[in-house]
Amino acid sequence: MKNIVLIAFAVFIATGGFAQAKDAKQQKKAENQERINQLIQQEEEGAIIFQKQSVFGIKLNTDGYGMFFEMGRMKTSRKSNLYSLELGERKHPKEEKVPPVQGTYFTNPFVYGKINNFYYAKLGFSQTHLIGNKGNKNGVAISAIYGGGLSAGLLKPYYLKVADIQTNAVRDVKYNGSNDSVFLDNVQYIQGASGFSKGFSEIKFTPGIFAKTALRFDYGRYNELVSALEVGLNVEWYSNKMPVMLLQEQRHAFFNAYAAIEFGRRR
Repeated sequence: MKNIVLIAFAVFIATGGFAQAKDAKQQKKAENQERINQLIQQEEEGAIIFQKQSVFGIKLNTDGYGMFFEMGRMKTSRKSNLYSLELGERKHPKEEKVPPVQGTYFTNPFVYGKINNFYYAKLGFSQTHLIGNKGNKNGVAISAIYGGGLSAGLLKPYYLKVADIQTNAVRDVKYNGSNDSVFLDNVQYIQGASGFSKGFSEIKFTPGIFAKTALRFDYGRYNELVSALEVGLNVEWYSNKMPVMLLQEQRHAFFNAYAAIEFGRRR
């Protein structure tokens, strides 16, 4: 009789525990379904809901140009994390292309006083905060972006095709610290800029950091597609000065504004 009572008690406890576990599972399922329903409702009302997004962009800076690829991960209905890789070129505001004195129709123009091309590669992390939903799927969503990361400054020597004063033989010349006259005074012997690939094997790397803030206007008709315009401000700082032009101040820091066109997909 005692054994029967113990068995019955054990069955009662097990049954109660199973019922509690089943109730907890059903409650969790109901909570998940409610969360999904809320996300569906937000999307129908114009909110951009996604798990991942991939974006390609082309940007025009006040001091150059660039392109970038961005991966996004949604954290909440209003906040997302962005991971980006950007490549581009910075140009000095004093750069001006001029035709060579002795050049022909097929001769490349050159930039007077230029000694280096300044390229960059940036690896960044940023966050977006949704300011305003689309209101409907055909509206415009506005997001604030803020972030920063690591920047690699890449200086490539700027070569000129220069005719020898005595022999008139043409050779490729780069700035070496003591031939200022070639780039500034004896311009009549310059026959244009050397080819784009000249100097890539001599690129010098300088580490740096950057920070940016921006507004993104997403006007895509469907939430699955990214079609956006981004405008913002960017600042970079490098561990060494980045010489681009002779007779101009060489700087560690660079500040610019930019506008970018972006395309991509969400899922």
